[in-house]
Amino acid sequence: MKLSYASLLLLSLLLSSFLLELANAQATAKAPAPYSAKDQLQAFCNYKCGVRCSRAGWKKQCLRLCDICCRDCKCVPSGPRAPKSECPCYEKKKNPKTNKDKCP
Repeated sequence: MKLSYASLLLLSLLLSSFLLELANAQATAKAPAPYSAKDQLQAFCNYKCGVRCSRAGWKKQCLRLCDICCRDCKCVPSGPRAPKSECPCYEKKKNPKTNKDKCP
């Protein structure tokens, strides 16, 4: 059975269209969702506060307070004993009831 040129052209167009759709569907399915700024800040704060509170006696409380300060200031001093002056906003935060430092 002989196929005409028109039939071959139509068949090749259909096949290429199908392959293009298949490739497009795979590409969109594999694309990762971009992280939001909130997710990036949370990951940053989790890491930095983990380092900052690594030697704390009250680790859970230290992490909680550090996370609050980090989200507000968007910075944390570099290590467990690093001076708070590395992050001026962090240094200025005070507990309103006791007027003592809020951030560990």
